[in-house]
Amino acid sequence: MTHTPRTDVLVVGSGIMGSLVARLLRDTDPALHITMVDGGTPIGRTPGLHLHDLDDPVLWARYNEQVATGIQGMYTGAAAVREPAGSLDALPPGMVHALAFGEDATAMPQAALAWNAGGMGVHWTAATPWPAGDEVFDFGAPDRWAADLDTAHRLLGVTPSPIGPTAIGRLVLDALRRRYDGVGPDDRRPQPMPMAVEATATGPMPRTAPGTIFPPIATGEDPAFTLRTGTLATSLTVSGDRVTGARLRGVADGAASELRADTVVLCADALRTPQLLFASGIRPQALGRHLNEHAFVTARVLLDTERFGIDVTALPLPRPGEFSTDSLWLPQNGPTQPFHGQIMNRTYVDGDGRPLAHSVGLSLYVPVQSRPENRLVFSGTEADLAGLPRIGVEFGHSDADRALIRRAFDEVRSIAEQFGPFDPDTESALLPPGSSLHVTGTVRAGATDDGTSVCDPNGRVWGLGNLYLAGNGVIPTPMAANVTLTGAVTAVRAARAVAVRHSALAAH
Repeated sequence: MTHTPRTDVLVVGSGIMGSLVARLLRDTDPALHITMVDGGTPIGRTPGLHLHDLDDPVLWARYNEQVATGIQGMYTGAAAVREPAGSLDALPPGMVHALAFGEDATAMPQAALAWNAGGMGVHWTAATPWPAGDEVFDFGAPDRWAADLDTAHRLLGVTPSPIGPTAIGRLVLDALRRRYDGVGPDDRRPQPMPMAVEATATGPMPRTAPGTIFPPIATGEDPAFTLRTGTLATSLTVSGDRVTGARLRGVADGAASELRADTVVLCADALRTPQLLFASGIRPQALGRHLNEHAFVTARVLLDTERFGIDVTALPLPRPGEFSTDSLWLPQNGPTQPFHGQIMNRTYVDGDGRPLAHSVGLSLYVPVQSRPENRLVFSGTEADLAGLPRIGVEFGHSDADRALIRRAFDEVRSIAEQFGPFDPDTESALLPPGSSLHVTGTVRAGATDDGTSVCDPNGRVWGLGNLYLAGNGVIPTPMAANVTLTGAVTAVRAARAVAVRHSALAAH
């Protein structure tokens, strides 16, 4: 008789959200057995470490050269090739376009997947602005929301102002503060960008990553934790109103297996979490709907040093290991100022490292309406590279979205012209959908099981007692800001609910 292995909690996905769930569960119960599976394999020798912090000079240089482009889709190193790869096991670990993974994603052509241990958590830029106003989904419990946001903030190791402001950064902030004076509360004035980094005195600042949130991902030093990389979850097994475990497949050898679990937490991402639910026959009405991503208007203007009386030779240089001199934040503040601004400044140098010019990099993120017609559609007959139901993406902007995007172009031009000559036709652009990699809404949370949500406020899937979701896909609100800190709140809530469930099981 074949024995089927079991675990207390199965976590699918080893990125930021999965590591937060594992960390919080471990803090609650040192003996709880947690198994984490991920189809990808490590980049470098150690799983779950950020590429910014690897001791491999080739991998380090490759990542940091991409970061210096200032475009999110390039930060992550998503392969430029969009044709489907030959086979899954031949795909190297890293970021890959959804198109190259075999998905029908032409409506969101820059959408990408992390095919590696640690997920997007080893690639992300570590920007962690906090949500406010319509971005918040507290379900009528603002104090609980504030506490959960604080927990996410602490576990991500957020530092308020790690990069800048330099003298020029202060100049930029002063201009922004004059422009937006009185628009929002003091804590949402233009300010340095909070980031999930370790604030060191000199040199590069280490980024928070899955292997730092939950160190056993990187070290393996936890007898009650098992990380299985190169292991794809192909479907969940369901019996009545509960999930009993998952069917797994080794990517390299194709070996099929099954793992039983008392509780399952899906932290794959906003594309593959709903895909796995669909493959498992778990298909609530809202599955894949309300697909959302803020629009991404980017611009760059060379600082007019003469106008500001700045000696070019005195332009600030970035600290070693960093590419920008300043990382600044323009918070959204409702209808009066609906845009999230990310300002990354950079000094250009000659071959001897002498300053030549300074650019102010302006990106405005434009919130997009949450609409059910923006959605993922899963094929019943076609498969992607992983052998799972092929994802079709249906996404577009409403008239209201397009009007707000036009307003963002006017806004970015007006801001840029404060710092130097600016040609909007050549120095600004609306990036294609998917470029921000901040996809949300596809397994959204809701207060009631009314067909417009997939899970409850704690991430428990409606109708199933032991299946939980965490991650950006759970976010039900249109977002202007970078979404990781907000998504982390869903992981905090899911982990707490799972801990309460297992405490009750243990009591019986």
